[in-house]
Amino acid sequence: MERQVRGIWTGFVEFALRDNVLEVAVGLMYRRHGFTKVVNSLISDILLPPLSLLPFMSRNLEEKFIILRGGPHYSPPRGYNTRAQALADGAVTLAYGAFIDQILNLVGLGVASYLIANLYGYLSHDSIIRHTCKCKYCKKEISAKAKRCPMCTSWLDGREEKVPDTSYVYSCSY
Repeated sequence: MERQVRGIWTGFVEFALRDNVLEVAVGLMYRRHGFTKVVNSLISDILLPPLSLLPFMSRNLEEKFIILRGGPHYSPPRGYNTRAQALADGAVTLAYGAFIDQILNLVGLGVASYLIANLYGYLSHDSIIRHTCKCKYCKKEISAKAKRCPMCTSWLDGREEKVPDTSYVYSCSY
């Protein structure tokens, strides 16, 4: 089980931190806005409301804020009920809940894109996620399927480390 989780995590990191993530995202999401809205709705409407039931969260996550400077009608013991009330009163707020909500949406979008890429690779038998490893000679990232490094042209199967067999002697007889 740990090996599977580690493999999934490694695959996700290789997918999310590659240079071609934009190309993959454009290739997979033919309706980017619709897909993003679905994932945002999943996070905001399905996953976050149960989190707001936790004892330390008294309202929805996106409504969490800190008042940096109160407006003219600010009363310290009671304060403002919503961020909209605070902004309407002219208060300066730090909306940390909206920021955390956006981070969760971004992570959710990345995970959903990764799952779609894996599903595509499973159904088409042609993975779009490039698994890489480091060349042990030049330390550059190369394809995990490579037999020879394209950067330093070293063989990766150990050919260069093998000692040549000198038990036979070439002789020329003319």
